[in-house]
Parts: sequence; structure tokens; C-alpha cells
Amino acid sequence: MSRILVTGGAGFIGSHVVDALIAQGERVVVVDDLSSGKEENLNPKAQFYRMDICDPKLEKIFASGGIVIRDESTTSPKDRIEWVCHHAAQIDVRKSVADPREDARVNITGLLNLLENCVRYRTKGVIFVSSGGVVYGEPDQLPVNETYPKGPFSPYGVSKLCSEYYLYYYQSIHGLPYIALRYGNVYGPRQDPHGEAGVVAIFVGKMLAGETPTIFGDGKQLRDYVFVEDVAQANLLAIKQLETASLAHSLNDRAYNIGTGIGTSVNELFAHLQEIIGFRGSASYGPERKGELRRIFLDVSKAETELAWKPVVDLREGLKRTVEFFRERLRKEKRS
Repeated sequence: MSRILVTGGAGFIGSHVVDALIAQGERVVVVDDLSSGKEENLNPKAQFYRMDICDPKLEKIFASGGIVIRDESTTSPKDRIEWVCHHAAQIDVRKSVADPREDARVNITGLLNLLENCVRYRTKGVIFVSSGGVVYGEPDQLPVNETYPKGPFSPYGVSKLCSEYYLYYYQSIHGLPYIALRYGNVYGPRQDPHGEAGVVAIFVGKMLAGETPTIFGDGKQLRDYVFVEDVAQANLLAIKQLETASLAHSLNDRAYNIGTGIGTSVNELFAHLQEIIGFRGSASYGPERKGELRRIFLDVSKAETELAWKPVVDLREGLKRTVEFFRERLRKEKRS
């Protein structure tokens, strides 16, 4: 049994990671400022602290091992946080373009606050959430693998790639192991309509309300949609990998694409949801969004080989489970 800190553990993806860790028998500490996360997502078995990851008081959580926030600056080995799964982030690409400084404050300064405490309190390793949808730019070969040249088009993408380099520095200089998981477009229960993957939540919400969803551009844009529970399992396997991994790896060796290896167009996504929900209408089409990637899906063979991870929930099944979650939530709202 390990003590694991999950930042952003009240968020869409982070809360599923917390649930999977607790189901495995781990002791979990959650830090989340609830700017996008929700208290209703919190697992009651986790110790929760409402806090910005940039807050200097984060040190007190490390000092206490996440049990209680005390004034002591030391902790015994049995109390220390052994692993960190870092999901807290500013995730909106458009917000990052509008306010690059705020994006950097959360995504870079917040990471450095976390890493300094990891070194000070002898954390065993860090699982970092990167993005396979933004760090590669517009690839000319698909599926794209981890060694493909990087070319982020947004401050959000720059912050994710920059964070990977900071992690490499802390590993090389301070001996702090890490793995970066480059997620595809994660979808599933509890999803909010943030980021590109939010299209699933947006479409489901509109269709269940009998409203017309809008597809921007021609709908032929390809994305790699991966179910959130599969992503949570990738975090568990990444921790297992760090427990035995050698530090003698290059930067690319520490990054793993987490997706399906399949590109699905927005038009296809709409058609699946239309059939699952029984939506009788059609989508409307709006102008293409500037700077949006046309095609991206991920080569996940490295994760399959080295982490023993592969997606097990196909798109159709994942969408059915997502629709049922939102339907049930609507039923509860109507009853209350």
C-alpha cells in the first residue's frame, strides 16, 4: 500500500485515477482548487485539500504526508507521499492563447512548486499528464509516435512540452523519476465540455436536451478518443513501471502516448451518438476554428510493450457508457 498524491483529483480524469488507485488499495491524497473540479467527483476515501498547486502551503501537505496539515517541516518515511500523479492544470487551449501568463503560472510554476517539494520530501516518482493532442503540432505521418518532432501551436502545448523538459531536468539532476503520459482525447463519465475532447460532452448534452449540436468546419477532423477508465489504468501501470525502471532513459523514453491508435472524425462521432441516443435531428455546421489541427491520432505500441497497457473499451462501448451517465444525471436533476 502506497501513499499517492493526485493533483486535480476532483476533476474529470483525475477523479477516475483516484477511484482506480483506491480500488487497488492505495492511500490517496487529493489537492484540487475546484476551479474546474467538482466536490461531487471526490472519492470519500481520499484525503482532500482545497488548494492551488502554486500555493506555498503545498509544502505542509508533503511535510505531513498528506494526513493532516501541520506546522512541522519534517516527516517520517512511513508518512511521506511516495508517488505523485499530476493532473492539475489549465487545460483550455483558447484560454492559453488569450492569457499565456496565466497558463504558464498554473502549468509551469505550479509544476515547479510540486517538483521542489517532491525533491525535498523524497518522493519516489511523478506521473505527469502531458498531451498527445498538442505537443506534436500537425504531424505529416500517422499514427504519430513519441519520437516525432514536437511543434505545439498554443501556449498550452508549449507549457506541456516545457514541463516534460523540467521533469527531465529534475530526473537528471535530482534523481526524481518520472513518466509523462501523452493523452489523446479523453472522454467518459464526469466529463465537462473543456478542451477538444469536450466535444463528446457537448454533443451528448445538446442531443439529450433535443438541441442541435454544431460541428465546426467540415467535420472531417480526426482525433484519437480514449475512454477515461483506460486512461486511469495507464496511471497505475506507470507507477508500477517507475518502481522498477532505470533512470538511464532519454527524454523520449520517459513519454508514452495513451490513446487508441485510431482516428475518428467529428462526423463519425456525431453519427455514433445520434444512433445511441436516438437523436432525430442533424448537426449544424459552423466556420472552421483557426489553428485547429486537421488530423492527429497516436501510435500506442510503446505503451503496450513497456507498460503492458492497451485500451480495452472501444469507442462505441465508451460512448454508450458516457451517454448513460449523463442520462442518469439528468434523471436525478429532474427528481430533485
